[in-house]
Amino acid sequence: MLERLERYYDAAPRSGARAEDFGPLTLFVREGQGWPYYARPTLGHAGPVSAKDVADVRARQRELGAPESFEWVAETTPGLRAAVEQAGLVVHEHPLMVLELDAASAPVAVPEDADGVRIRTVEPDDPALPSALAVPHLAFADPGTAVGTAGLAELEELVRSQADDGSAERIAARIRAGLTRVAAALVNGTALCAGQHQPVGKVSEIVGVGTLPSARRRGLGLKVTAALVADAGSTGVETVFLSAGDDDVARIYARLGFSRLGTALIAEPAE
Repeated sequence: MLERLERYYDAAPRSGARAEDFGPLTLFVREGQGWPYYARPTLGHAGPVSAKDVADVRARQRELGAPESFEWVAETTPGLRAAVEQAGLVVHEHPLMVLELDAASAPVAVPEDADGVRIRTVEPDDPALPSALAVPHLAFADPGTAVGTAGLAELEELVRSQADDGSAERIAARIRAGLTRVAAALVNGTALCAGQHQPVGKVSEIVGVGTLPSARRRGLGLKVTAALVADAGSTGVETVFLSAGDDDVARIYARLGFSRLGTALIAEPAE
């Protein structure tokens, strides 16, 4: 399973980034608009990674104006942590959760609508797409699970500010190409929670699930995740995985059948 995920990690960024070779490390550089990418272990490299290797990649990231970010799986590349810490980066740990969608297992059902909230996938020309793309930004700006202050007014303002940045058009094109799928919890056509999965062959990663801070503690994140899993299974995906924020969040995903496979690591400069 870890080898399968390594192949996915190497393949998935290539639809929106170019790969630069740094020997034991590969730097993915965003092409056009969208989320910035990161560096990770080169697929198939079995040798050591040094602090100098990390420093060389960081210098290139600074040259490009890209985040000095590295992502990898602890169990697959155990020696990288010492190298990145020696290079001065801080490492964050996240439970790596996997769900197998095989014929013998019961399919994950799309949650039923309740309390005026509709859970569904969001298509390229859907009027809900802009809010579905904006709401995770507000969620990640106010991390945690406690109810926050950012609400519909802040969401509407963010949607307006992003109207001309091309992000909705870019994701719409990825949806049409089968590279991204979006699901959301909607009230009156506005997303209170949304997330994506990114299929590559029979494997897909769930990413960017975020709830409007004022709408937390209503189970929307779990319902959107369930919708993403159901959508992945309906398109032939056999393995779905994600990186949970922490052990408490991992226990929530376990309710859908996810089990912990390992630890996803993210390294970045100290704040």
